[in-house]
Amino acid sequence: MSKVFVTRKIDDAVIDELKKSFDVEVWDSEDEAVPRDVLLKKAKESHAILTMLSDQVDEELLAHASHLKVVANMAVGYDNIDVHAAEKAGIIVTNTPDVLTDTTADLAFALVLAAARRIPEAADYIKNGDWTSWSPYLLAGRDVHHKTLGIIGMGKIGQAVAKRAAGFDMNILYHTRSRKSEAEEQFGAQYKSLNDLLEKSDFVLVLAPLTNETRGMIGAEQFGQMKESAIFINAGRGPVVDEEALVDALENGEIAGAGLDVFEKEPISKDHPLLSMKNVVAVPHIGSASTETRFIMMKLAADNIKAVLNGEKPLTKVSG
Repeated sequence: MSKVFVTRKIDDAVIDELKKSFDVEVWDSEDEAVPRDVLLKKAKESHAILTMLSDQVDEELLAHASHLKVVANMAVGYDNIDVHAAEKAGIIVTNTPDVLTDTTADLAFALVLAAARRIPEAADYIKNGDWTSWSPYLLAGRDVHHKTLGIIGMGKIGQAVAKRAAGFDMNILYHTRSRKSEAEEQFGAQYKSLNDLLEKSDFVLVLAPLTNETRGMIGAEQFGQMKESAIFINAGRGPVVDEEALVDALENGEIAGAGLDVFEKEPISKDHPLLSMKNVVAVPHIGSASTETRFIMMKLAADNIKAVLNGEKPLTKVSG
């Protein structure tokens, strides 16, 4: 019987379905990533692994995984997996695209609103008993409606955010590898060079995937091009941004604030300077974290495993 290793505790219903056909072992922790030595050991023994973004599936692991047929990543992104090395080894890699588009777009736009209207800061203010009187500029934030949103990375999630922004009568700019006529027609989005987008946007939202080309693409030069009143949002991948440059831009007043779901190194240290800034809204990579969407992601990852181990075509194969 084929062996399946699941690197984190997921819904029992999904596990039970896999157990009908396979020998399934689960790293039974919701919060702790599987240790590297355990992952290497299980990879050697398994025919399939259901992985999380925190699991590094690299050349070292793949070189010793002689039985492995499929790595099913429970995420849209797969920068934690060496897809090229997997293909060379004849191992199929799958991901979970599309099913989390709207949920992630909700979170991205929530960061826009939370950072602009200072929602976490205001929530702390009242909980700490600091609200003793009212004044005209008490925790005054910035309007979102009728402002300009610049989206870097206009894939499906970017277009879903554009749809939400259109409801706020925002002017939508975007920069991506190829123009998106649908977004232009449906939401009035305008394609711009990166420099032009940075200079004109009141909110800059990064949704670009992590590739060799995008790694570190937003740094000191780019923050210097943004308006001093601009708010920077990252709901894509942390390493797309030079985090040290972001800290400097915030400290020096080059930009007004930030909303962040992703970071260069995750989990981020509680002592990181970004977490002590009142003008930063930071959440722990929860873009797709609704109970409904996470269940669908789990099921899709498991369905990919079932398909490959049963000699069928995977539902959502990744190409290197």
